[in-house]
Amino acid sequence: MGVFDKIPREIQHFKDKMKYAPKRWRKGEITCRKVRLMAKLGGFYKLLFRWKGSVYKLLWREALVFILLYTLVSVIYRAVLNKEQQQKFEDFCIYAEEFTSMMPISFVLGFYVSIIVQRWWDQFLSIPWPDKIAYDIAANVYGDDEETRMLRRTMIRYINLGALLTFCTISKSVKKRFPSMDYIIDAGFMTQQEKRMYDDIPSPHPKHWVPCAWFINLVRKAVDDGKIKSAPAAKTIIDDLNQFHDNCDDLYGFDWVTIPLVYTQVVTIAVYTFFGACLFGRQYLNLDTDKNLVSTADIQRYRVDYYIPAFTLLQFLFYFGWLKVAENLMNPFGEDDDDFEMNWVVDRNLQVSYLIVDYVFNMKVPVVKDKHYDTLTPEIPYTEISYKNKTEAWMGSAFRVRMSKSDMAIVTPKRESDKESDGDIDGLRKRNVYDRCEEEEDDEEMVHQELTSSPILQRHRSHDDSIQVDDIRRTSNASNSSKNIVVLEDETEDRRCTVTHL
Repeated sequence: MGVFDKIPREIQHFKDKMKYAPKRWRKGEITCRKVRLMAKLGGFYKLLFRWKGSVYKLLWREALVFILLYTLVSVIYRAVLNKEQQQKFEDFCIYAEEFTSMMPISFVLGFYVSIIVQRWWDQFLSIPWPDKIAYDIAANVYGDDEETRMLRRTMIRYINLGALLTFCTISKSVKKRFPSMDYIIDAGFMTQQEKRMYDDIPSPHPKHWVPCAWFINLVRKAVDDGKIKSAPAAKTIIDDLNQFHDNCDDLYGFDWVTIPLVYTQVVTIAVYTFFGACLFGRQYLNLDTDKNLVSTADIQRYRVDYYIPAFTLLQFLFYFGWLKVAENLMNPFGEDDDDFEMNWVVDRNLQVSYLIVDYVFNMKVPVVKDKHYDTLTPEIPYTEISYKNKTEAWMGSAFRVRMSKSDMAIVTPKRESDKESDGDIDGLRKRNVYDRCEEEEDDEEMVHQELTSSPILQRHRSHDDSIQVDDIRRTSNASNSSKNIVVLEDETEDRRCTVTHL
């Protein structure tokens, strides 16, 4: 029997556990089922009357209380109050209806819910998953011996222990599963010796960071023993550990710092006050224009007796539904229908990480030619039902832009100096000639200075002081390399300039 004979049974146990996963956590399955229901004829009604995780399950108690209070107020008005009391009651109901129209309930509640939903999603993204660290351990901690195998498993066990201690701090469901350290030891996350070391650490704060510190000690030991071959490999593992620990700290921070209580109180009071006013403002009233200072249109509106305030109940469903959703999403680590199932996360992380660093690590993966080895453009098959939804490759929004040949003609942009000449080519040529002439005059002056200071010129001056520049040029040409003389003429002006190329 090999050392891995028990691993396949662990895999099967994991599959069985996934098959019978907690019913209230199958959010992906529920979401896909909702989409399928909506796509079918009449699916909206099936989705509308679902009970599990629905708004009806969330609000039925509050809605029942509201209906009973509304009915009680209506009965008191119709059967208990006398004429004078009814008139005062009607005036109060009109005032309450005007009050409800002034409350910005949609703005206050919508902004509050948007903050809660963003916070809820950030908490989900902060859930630590050990897969990346497990891959790094499997890739960088070398060795097939028993000691190296225990090293890899201990390292990943410390990672899962750190996450479990964090979950026990923030999740009620995980805390009920592991109420003390003894339950964590029985589950295999910690040994008795490690518990004694853990208890000996003098810190009054939560110590979910301790297993991460132990992990760093194992990384240092692996480097010293040569099981981690290079410093960059160790740095990669430590960087992923820091990211994992940052996620744990984020969850701890979300549990510690919540939405300010004053904001929650303002929104809650606004919603309850609004529907408290609706209990009176949406009542049937038997108004009289002589006794009540209201218009004829208002009298007709209040005199319609619907018995059941249908649209007021819809408002109750919308606004109270928003408020209850925000209350549930504020702490998604509880035991509500839409809360995160952290016990499943604990099971999944431990089993998958052990498989990565231990069982899969020793698999002899064959290196063979794949099916598309000699194909430049592999054709992936479709099923009959999926082929109907096949689409062409997206080439970009500008792919189908068409232009005429005249629009595609190449035009050379003009420079600022070209614009000044207003298209005058002769003027451009003249300026070029003038520029060259100015450069040539400077060159002539330099050449004249060089020739006058030469020894040959000194000898000529001893015989004749009236030496000409042309003689100097001929003498200089005889003693130096030949020079090419280029003469450019400006036709518009009687000007002659010479450019000398040395």
